[in-house]
Amino acid sequence: MDYELIDSGNGRRLEKFADYILDRPDPQIVWDKKLGEDEWDKADAVFTRTFNDKQSLTNQGFAKGKWIKNNPQMPDSWQITHNNLKFILKLTPFKHTGIFPEQSWQWDLISEKIKKEKREVNILNLFGYTGAATLAACSAGAKITHVDASKPAITWFRENQKLSGLMEKPVRIIIDDCLKFTQREIKRGVTYDGIIMDPPVYGHGPNGETWKFNEDFPKLLENCINLLSKDPIFVICNAYAISTSSLTLANILKDKLANLDGTVTNGELMIIEKSAGRTLSTGIWGMWSK
Repeated sequence: MDYELIDSGNGRRLEKFADYILDRPDPQIVWDKKLGEDEWDKADAVFTRTFNDKQSLTNQGFAKGKWIKNNPQMPDSWQITHNNLKFILKLTPFKHTGIFPEQSWQWDLISEKIKKEKREVNILNLFGYTGAATLAACSAGAKITHVDASKPAITWFRENQKLSGLMEKPVRIIIDDCLKFTQREIKRGVTYDGIIMDPPVYGHGPNGETWKFNEDFPKLLENCINLLSKDPIFVICNAYAISTSSLTLANILKDKLANLDGTVTNGELMIIEKSAGRTLSTGIWGMWSK
């Protein structure tokens, strides 16, 4: 992927997404910048936000703000490529761009595991967002159900699907609350060979349903266990902005999947910085795989 963490420090990240350099906040970065301001001034766009404005919070707890373009020629959206997949990036009012580069190793892993099966597998992607994992799975030959409560995210996913030339692949798109959807799938007797989920720390469903990670994630995982086929290949979970370590994800996966043969692994989602080689942790992950 044409992505690079150029430098970090003083609560900021300097990143290159394909053709453009972005300067955006990250409050966990408490160390000093390594590069001078002359390098940081090369950013095509800088994100600013007001932390004291309670009205600026999204349903997921992200503080809204605005992008200030230093480069007037920079478009509001552009493209980035990972292997055979293409994604549209945008300057959103929540500082995000529509893709999380630290998850790219998982997309490769998902594709590899699906291809090794030598059969059509059925995959469920919960909180699917703009669909990088979904596209990795369907490009590898899987049948996939993509679920997200956000209509704009679903529209963005469709744009990525079209851009990647995967519109004819078997992708079922659902706008719904993930907890309610999985409960209905259990009643319908549907099963999946692999499940991917990226739940927020808190949020709201399309009909005002509330989501709190510590309360609802165990319920969701229990539903997902009941949706697994007789020959599952993986369960993958990523989490951001929760006050716990990846051991929490590992422990609950070991507990819920104790009756299945396989391995539970866990760790931090990380990006290696170019300037000084420091490692930036952005979130946590846990995975069961056969």
